[in-house]
Amino acid sequence: MTNDDLEKAMKDFTKRCSKISRLYSIGKSVNGFPLWVIEISDRPGEVEAEPAFKYIGNVHGDEPVGRELLMRLANWICDNYGKDPLAKLIVENVHLHILPSLNPDGFSVRKRNNANNVDLNRDFPDQFFPINEDLSLRQPETTAIMTWLREIRFTASATLHGGALVANFPWDGTDDKRKYYYGCPDDQTFRFLARLYSKSHRNMSFSKEFEEGITNGASWYSIYGGMQDWNYIHGGCFELTLEISDNKWPRASELPTIWEYNRKSMLNLVASIVKLSMF
Repeated sequence: MTNDDLEKAMKDFTKRCSKISRLYSIGKSVNGFPLWVIEISDRPGEVEAEPAFKYIGNVHGDEPVGRELLMRLANWICDNYGKDPLAKLIVENVHLHILPSLNPDGFSVRKRNNANNVDLNRDFPDQFFPINEDLSLRQPETTAIMTWLREIRFTASATLHGGALVANFPWDGTDDKRKYYYGCPDDQTFRFLARLYSKSHRNMSFSKEFEEGITNGASWYSIYGGMQDWNYIHGGCFELTLEISDNKWPRASELPTIWEYNRKSMLNLVASIVKLSMF
C-alpha cells in the first residue's frame, strides 16, 4: 500500500466500522502527510475508566510490515466483533489506538529515517545521555508522539519493526554504554508481556538466537533516544519493541502468512491489559 492507499484504507475502515471506530490525526510528518490513527472501542472518542493500548508501525521507513499487519488487525477485530470472544473483550474493555505509519516520508522513498534524515527511534529524550534536549528542534513525528502521550494515558503499547524475530523490552541502553542485561523496575512485568507475545506467536519462542524469543534491549544492542524507554519513564506506559519479520521488506504474497503468525500474539497482548488488570 502506498501512503495514499493506506489513508484511503483507514478512511474506508472507519466508514465500514463506524459504530466501533473513529479516525483522527496526531500531527503531520516533515513533508506534511497526516499521521492517521484508528481508535477501536465500543465508545470511540469518549473518556472511560478503561485502559488504552496503542500499536505503532513503520517507525523506520524501510520496515513496512507493521503498517500492513496493523490494518489487518483492525479489520479482523471489526469483522469478528460479536462473533469472537477476544474481539468482543477488546472492543468492550479497551480503547485500542492504531497508528500504522509513523514515518510515511521514509516509507515513500524506502529509507529508514524521516525526510530530515533522522532516525525517529533515536530522537526521544534519553535517561542516560542528553539527546536533542531542545524541544523546538525535535522531529515533528517525535513531537506528535510526545503530545499524544500527554493527551491519552496509555497503559501499554508496542511498536512493530522488521529485520529480526524477537520481543524486546526495557531498558534499551545502559549508563556506561556497555552491553549487558539491564532491567527496569518493572522487569518481571515486561518479561511476562514479552513472553506472552513470543509464546502466542507461531515460531518466535523457538528462536535459536534469543531464549524464549525475548530479549532485554541493553543485552542485545544499546540504543539511546528510543521510544520504548521514553514511554515507560515519561508516560508510565509499558511498551515493547516487536521485531516481527526477519525480512524487512517481504513480498506481498508473504504478508498473509506473517499476519497469521502474529495475529494471536497481537490480540493477546492487547487483551492482557484487561486480564491482568494493569490499569
